[in-house]
Amino acid sequence: MNSKMLLLAPIAALAAGATVLPVAQADTGWTYEANLAPINGSGASGSLWLTLQGNQATVTQKVSGLASTFMDAPYPHVQHIHGGAMGMCPDTSADSNGDGVVSTTEGAPHYGGIVTTLSVKGDTSPAAGVDVKAAPSGSEYTYKRTISLDAKSVEALKKGTAVVVVHGLDPAKIPAAARAAKSDLVPSLPLAATSPALCGKLNRSQMNEMPDGGVPTGGGSTASGSGDTGAYYAGGGVLLMGAGALLVTRRRFSKQH
Repeated sequence: MNSKMLLLAPIAALAAGATVLPVAQADTGWTYEANLAPINGSGASGSLWLTLQGNQATVTQKVSGLASTFMDAPYPHVQHIHGGAMGMCPDTSADSNGDGVVSTTEGAPHYGGIVTTLSVKGDTSPAAGVDVKAAPSGSEYTYKRTISLDAKSVEALKKGTAVVVVHGLDPAKIPAAARAAKSDLVPSLPLAATSPALCGKLNRSQMNEMPDGGVPTGGGSTASGSGDTGAYYAGGGVLLMGAGALLVTRRRFSKQH
């Protein structure tokens, strides 16, 4: 190997390492987003971002227009990530009994069973799915929490079958035929209390971070998420810039020799 090749070899090796490393790291982290659309005539709206690092998910969500009160108290809205089915939200054709409301079980063939409960505290497993004491409440709220996902939840995200469902309808806004019906999940509650109000599929985002003004991250009622994600992507950018500088140096060196 001549002297020129000996000089270029370390530079080329460093440049190759700098370009490969961020790609390998990026494979372990993804951001997903869901546009939460109204279902069952709820009139609500919202959006949710989920940043996944390994099995750690930082969830940031903003919703508004939900039912406000239930039995003279802030209305608890149990919410979940569903998965393992068609990976989509149901339309009115899913209302198999014709009462004018797509219940949770009627929608299940579309979005699947609960894989993660988006609770404000404590348990996030499917077992906490109807724990109203751990649910966010009121007509609007900002939710932020970092949680551990099990293998089934991670698989649903990566396979594109993960769907976010927020439950709890205003009884005054559903058809009369459904107002007296009992919940298909908790018979002691009315059907409106556990039926879907918002639904959105979690799609892999084209952006690494939430855009400014997208989903507010402050004022959450749950534990705040880690700030490592922003540093991680910033670090990747620095490495890519370093690789570019090394390649420019290599070209200049080649022209001079």
